[in-house]
Amino acid sequence: MKKNKIIAFYLPQFHPIPENDEWWGKGFTEWTNVGKAKKLFPGHYQPRVPADLGYYDLRLPEIREAQAELAKEAGITGFCYWHYWFGNGKELLEKPFKEVLRLGKPDFPFCLAWANESWYAKLWDKDTRKDKLLIEQQYGGIEDYTAHFYSVLPAFKDKRYLTQDGKPIFMIYKPFAFADLKLFMETWNELAKKEGLKGIFWIAHLFCNDSKIDECLKLGFEAVNVNDAYKMSAEYNFFHKSANWILRKFLRIPYILDYRKMSKKFVSVSLFENAKVCPCIISGWDHTPRSGNKGVVMSHYTPKTFKAHVHDVFEKIKKYGHGYNDMVFIKSWNEWAEGNYLEPDLKYGKQFLEVLKSEVDEY
Repeated sequence: MKKNKIIAFYLPQFHPIPENDEWWGKGFTEWTNVGKAKKLFPGHYQPRVPADLGYYDLRLPEIREAQAELAKEAGITGFCYWHYWFGNGKELLEKPFKEVLRLGKPDFPFCLAWANESWYAKLWDKDTRKDKLLIEQQYGGIEDYTAHFYSVLPAFKDKRYLTQDGKPIFMIYKPFAFADLKLFMETWNELAKKEGLKGIFWIAHLFCNDSKIDECLKLGFEAVNVNDAYKMSAEYNFFHKSANWILRKFLRIPYILDYRKMSKKFVSVSLFENAKVCPCIISGWDHTPRSGNKGVVMSHYTPKTFKAHVHDVFEKIKKYGHGYNDMVFIKSWNEWAEGNYLEPDLKYGKQFLEVLKSEVDEY
């Protein structure tokens, strides 16, 4: 297999910001949720405790350097930083990435994914009585789209920025969330060429929605990243769904899915019929630190089952892949409050990184 692009989604949340101080209390970060997580059923792996990097603060450059070194060792090509632009010049969680740009370190490739969605209280706190809007995602038209472009232009021009076909990669998390998407993309393409770039390599993100792939491509996206993490749950039989409902309703146990079974269908062979699909590797899932017994847990997630999943994806790329199928995204590098991470923890150490490296080296 030729050398793949293996890009891990990166959450730049782990540092305090005034907005989170106001909403949740002084010093709140995702570590607040991670630290108070509880075991909710026998065999449930909680709480999760970070190992090598500790409960880090992303304002520290040495942490960002250490993350990059771990990723390099595991064969990861670069990070895809979640980017939060809410319109009218409002950004959140931007400091770690802007420091990466300002300092020129770590010397590790990156790209951006725009997480274009509003934030609601229940996303962060299951016990809040009212699911109030914290900050609304707005789409301000051409003036705002222009300001948005110029806010990320320094990143696009950085030598570390990941490109495809000579164009900087930019992903949109919810491509169907706003009506004038076409205007947004046309504006950015024009501005990119005006600033000496070849354009933008647009990637749409789809969550368990394969039927929209062709629609995304017709809108002007060059590629589509498909995350089918929950797709197989729809295929669970009535007995399994009923049992989960009873456990959740009466025993206050979260919804449980078996990673061993789920992972076999995270990336289906049918996806490779389209050369513009970028598959997604899923590094576990357990968002009970945020959602408690209302959360979803993928049980039996271990280095062994993760290795089997990665092997399955690479085998399918080797056998069926063409076009952009070898641009693989990993969800995620450090979504600790979703149980969705590769960074070392006290139970498994670097084992997830090591099995990823072994599969990368094999292919």
